[in-house]
Amino acid sequence: MYIAQELRKKNIAEYLLYMWQVEDTIRAFGCSLSRIKRDYIDRFHYTDEQIEEETDWYGNLIRMMNQEGCREQGHLQINKVTLQLLTELHQQLLASPKFPFYNTTYYKVLPFIVELRNRGAKKEENEIETCMNALYGVMMLRLQKKEITPNTQHAVKEITTFIGMLSDYYKKDKEEGLKFE
Repeated sequence: MYIAQELRKKNIAEYLLYMWQVEDTIRAFGCSLSRIKRDYIDRFHYTDEQIEEETDWYGNLIRMMNQEGCREQGHLQINKVTLQLLTELHQQLLASPKFPFYNTTYYKVLPFIVELRNRGAKKEENEIETCMNALYGVMMLRLQKKEITPNTQHAVKEITTFIGMLSDYYKKDKEEGLKFE
C-alpha cells in the first residue's frame, strides 16, 4: 500500500506494473489474507498500525479480485481504469501537434509494438497495454533470473523510454494540465 501510494504520485506506469505484481502476489498466496499477512506482510518491519493498514489494503484487493472474477487471471477494474487513462492521454498526445518529441518516440517504438503483436500479444490489446505487458514480462523474467536476449533488451529500453515519457506527461497533466490545442 505504501509503495503503491508513492508510485502513484511519482510514476503512473511504475504504479501500474507494481499493482499487477501485487495481483500476482495475491494469487501466489491463493487469495488468502491470513497467508499474505503471515508469510508476506509480517516480513516487513512495520508498526502494528501499518500492519493493520496493509492487511486491510490486501483484504480489500482480495475482495475486489473475488467480486470482479480475477482470482486466476486478469486485472482489477481500478488497474484497467488506470491503463485506460494512460491510453486516452497517449491518443491525445498523438493527435496534438504540440508534442512532436512524443510522436517521434512513439514512431520509434512502433515497430517493437507491431513485432510483439505478431508474436502473440492479444490482438484486442491497445498499444499501451502491449507495451506495459512487455515491460511486466521482462520484469518477471528478471525476477526469475532468466536470460533476456539482446534484441529484447533493446526493445524494452525503447519501450521504457516511451512509457516513461507518457508517465511524465500523465503526471504533468494531473499537476498542471496539458494544453493539446
